[in-house]
Amino acid sequence: MKIGERVKEVLFRQGHTAKWLSEQIPCERTNVYDIFKRDDMNVRLLAQLSAILKHDFFAEISQEIFPGGKK
Repeated sequence: MKIGERVKEVLFRQGHTAKWLSEQIPCERTNVYDIFKRDDMNVRLLAQLSAILKHDFFAEISQEIFPGGKK
């Protein structure tokens, strides 16, 4: 999973824009487009994005690593 692409999908599915997300983080809009291109990101940023978008990206990553659940 390219986490940046997944963030972009969730953001747009919720009807938000890159500008909106840049105001929430806060950062420049160009930095948001950089986030969309990332294959990985630090935990703190991912936690912040999860909270802002009310979406558990960590659960998705865990499901990808442990498809049948943790053993």
